[in-house]
Formats: sequence, C-alpha cells, structure tokens
Amino acid sequence: MGSFSQDIQYKFSRLNVLEKIIAVNVLVFIIGLLLRPYMDWFKLPSDFGDFILKPWSIITYAFLHFDVWHILFNMLWLYFLGRMFLNLFSPKMALNVYFLGAIFGGLLFMLGYTLLPSFFGNYSKLVGASAAVRALLIFLCAYMPNQELRFFKFNLKLWYIGVAIVVFDVIGLFGTNAGGNLAHLGGALLGYVYVKQLLKGQDIGKGFEKIMDTLSSWFKLSKKGPLKTVHKNKRKVGGYTKADFNEFNNQKKIDVILDKISKSGYDSLTSEEKEFLFRAGK
Repeated sequence: MGSFSQDIQYKFSRLNVLEKIIAVNVLVFIIGLLLRPYMDWFKLPSDFGDFILKPWSIITYAFLHFDVWHILFNMLWLYFLGRMFLNLFSPKMALNVYFLGAIFGGLLFMLGYTLLPSFFGNYSKLVGASAAVRALLIFLCAYMPNQELRFFKFNLKLWYIGVAIVVFDVIGLFGTNAGGNLAHLGGALLGYVYVKQLLKGQDIGKGFEKIMDTLSSWFKLSKKGPLKTVHKNKRKVGGYTKADFNEFNNQKKIDVILDKISKSGYDSLTSEEKEFLFRAGK
C-alpha cells in the first residue's frame, strides 16, 4: 500500500500546476458522488447573506461539477489551454488568472441575482470551473489574437474562438442557466482585463499571488525539521552549480522572448524561438 501511495505522489508531483488542478477536480467529483448531501457546503450561493456564512465557497464552487459531461468539457479545455499558457507564462501567473477568474465570476453571479432577481431568479447555487477556464481562454485570445489553431480541416484564429464563446455566453443569459453564463462572462472579463493590464506592465494578480504565498508559507513552516549541518560543495562556483547557471541563462532567454511577444506579438518569433519556448514549457 505504501509503494502505491508513493507512486501516486510521484506521478502527481510530475504534473504541471493546471494538470494538478485537473486531478483535484476529478478527485473531488468522485468524492462528491459518495458524499453528495454534504457538497452544498461548498457550492456558491447567489445570496450575499448566505455567502458571508460560507466565504470559502467563492473558491470551492469551482471544484464541483453537475455531472460527467460538465467536468469532462471543463477539464479538456483546461488541459489544452494549460499547455499553451504554460509555454508562455509562469505557473504562478496561471494560478492567478485561474483563481481570479473563478472569484470574479462568482462575484458577478451573486451581483446579478442581487440587482436583477426578477431576471435571474430568486435563489440559486453555482458550481463548475467554467469561469476560471474562461479567464484562461480569453487571456490567451487577447494576448495573441492572431495565433491559429487547427480545428478539423480549418485554421481558426484565437480571437475568433474567444468572440464565439463570449457570444454564446451572452445568448445563454436568456436560457435556463442564466446565472452560470453570467459567471462565465465574469471570468472572461477578468481574463481580458488581466492581459490588457499586463501588456501595460501591470500584473493585477500580484496581490492575490502574495496572499497565496503567505498561506503556503504557513504550511511550509510547520514541516520544518531540525537544523542540519551544511557542507561546502566543491562543485559549486560562488555558491552556484553548473545547473543553476544553465537555469539562469534559460530563464533570461525566456524573458527576452516574452518581451518580444509583448511588443510585437507571438507571430514575430522565429521558428527557433518558438521551439525553445515549447521545450522550456515541457
């Protein structure tokens, strides 16, 4: 049993951050099938008064799904978008966009039911990662709108896909899942604003990132063991190994390429630069 557990932990550690979120979503979905009556505590209520009693639901709702098709489509989107996103940006920024998309989508959902109860209905609960996934999608569509994706036998530019998704969500406001589509639009808006501010040199996710770093540091502190004697490594130069120097040089190359993308767009990259980004993303 111990070796099986270690094997699972090893495989999980090899996943990128968004693949780990997919794994957590799947695990929560399975647990939800067994403990369905208790899942209401983690759904996001449309009423602000109920939300105050369950503030964690602004995050946890994004890990719950209605059925197999709901989670399947969201996780497929997240998998493909994640590979594209992490080829260009850091894992921390991916988490910033993802969770802020979920939060903003949830806030817009509650605001809609508060301001327009006659349109959206009196009460509802929100589940699903769609708002967070929309944030990543629209972020990429706005960052490199002319990047083409192969769709069956056609090449589609990213901004075509982004506009189509937003239009469907707007139309969905007049359907049976009005609240869910409002949350989708909230995530899409967050993704668009995030990338537009980023291109101006401002990362609006830095505040959220600091909060998450603080929370994670609490757990790291509790795991610290006794102090250990540090022995000098003769293979180091100035305190750094050859691998450290290689990592530093690779990061500098990535920074230069990302700066080129921000100024001239993804299409301005040479084939060698695109290949380097792809390998670095792996």
